[in-house]
Amino acid sequence: MAAPRLAAGSEIDGFTVGTLLHRGGMAGLWSVTHPDHPGPLLMKVPLLFEGEDPAAIVSFEMEQMILPRLSGQHVPRFIASGDFAVQPYLVMERIPGSSLLPKLQELPRPFEEVAHLGAAIATALADLHRQHVVHLDVKPSNILFRENGEAVLVDFGLSRHEQLPDLMEEEFRLPYGTAPYMAPEQVMGIRSEPRSDLFALGALLYFFTTGTRPFGDPQRMSGLKRRLWQDPAPPRALRPDCPPWLQEIILRCLEVDPERRHPTAAQLAFDLLNPESVTLTVRAGKLKRDGWAQTARRRFNPEAQVAFRRRGISQQLESAPIIAVAVDLDPRSQALNEALLESVRRLLPTMPGARLAFLNVLKQNRLAIDSDLDEQGRNKHLQRLVELRAFGAPLGLPDHRLTCHVLEAVNPASALLEFIRQNPVDHVVIGARADALRRRLLGSVSSAVAGEAPCSVTIIRPRIA
Repeated sequence: MAAPRLAAGSEIDGFTVGTLLHRGGMAGLWSVTHPDHPGPLLMKVPLLFEGEDPAAIVSFEMEQMILPRLSGQHVPRFIASGDFAVQPYLVMERIPGSSLLPKLQELPRPFEEVAHLGAAIATALADLHRQHVVHLDVKPSNILFRENGEAVLVDFGLSRHEQLPDLMEEEFRLPYGTAPYMAPEQVMGIRSEPRSDLFALGALLYFFTTGTRPFGDPQRMSGLKRRLWQDPAPPRALRPDCPPWLQEIILRCLEVDPERRHPTAAQLAFDLLNPESVTLTVRAGKLKRDGWAQTARRRFNPEAQVAFRRRGISQQLESAPIIAVAVDLDPRSQALNEALLESVRRLLPTMPGARLAFLNVLKQNRLAIDSDLDEQGRNKHLQRLVELRAFGAPLGLPDHRLTCHVLEAVNPASALLEFIRQNPVDHVVIGARADALRRRLLGSVSSAVAGEAPCSVTIIRPRIA
């Protein structure tokens, strides 16, 4: 029996239906209320009537499986779902903020705003990927913001959960997604690559930076496949004042080969939050598209075609964490620093895509005015930065995998914790000096970080002979 069409005032399983808020290609969104669930609620109902896309049913089944398994501030809270035998629906928290869709009328946006939005969205994607899900439909209408500025991802009908059957892949041969944002591997039928979401975010950042979609809005498969060999115009060709670091990030996201993009959404968020640490390559300086000869070689040379690999979400994330290494540059800490560096050296082979952030705190006086220069007349901040880079040099990592940061603060532990919380750090490695009376009385930086950091912490001590 066909499910009845919903109308304002009707009741389903105790939910009173309000107004129709939006009718999309696969589902309608209604406001609803329930006496046991205070706060604004949203009911999503698939379009099941004659003439509707059959993929609407399958995608709704996928979202019914995925949404109840998700948690955290970056997804809407799941409330209830209805059976297909009677009336299929999903009820979830209604996010009070708006999506990015209205901003499309106000493009391009300031560069600082683009970076801020991108970092928030990348942070949300990192959280989603840690829950074994690739979104696969990142676009302005599927990104909302809470009042505190946190991004919320919605609409998981096209998503892939690593631990669940992929009904979309099993039942359909053509790729599903939103054409301007689809990654090349997604066009070719691969739905398990978390870096597909980074490509989509790169397309969104390009659009918000330039006011132009990088690949247009193709409606045919032949048009979608062009992005495998035809590069977009560099952002600076359309907006010459675009900062090189922002173009570097955007074009890296839009690389055809996922291996050439950021390894994880967390590493992308880190770059957007720390533009001064972005390593500039030839991407940053491009002012025009590749010539016809280069494009033709990619188009017609089979060896130049990317062989996309199917890789698990968890496998990709585990190989590319962000590791913060807190370094004490005091000469008395030489033995400790040697042990710290050796510990990091042993970690790296198990994490081939790891990003290291070496941190040092330049302690400030609470009351007295601090001088920017040391006893030799050198800038203290710059000198610490030079020493940090020299400390990490023996690891032999390329610049994009090792960045150095000097934090200026009265309280070293608080400064380290603030950096760890503001950036998507997965693991902290910090040294602890030998016990001393002052540390027994006042507490140590390492113990404060270990006690309050929102991630794993490894404390290193030098071996005592």
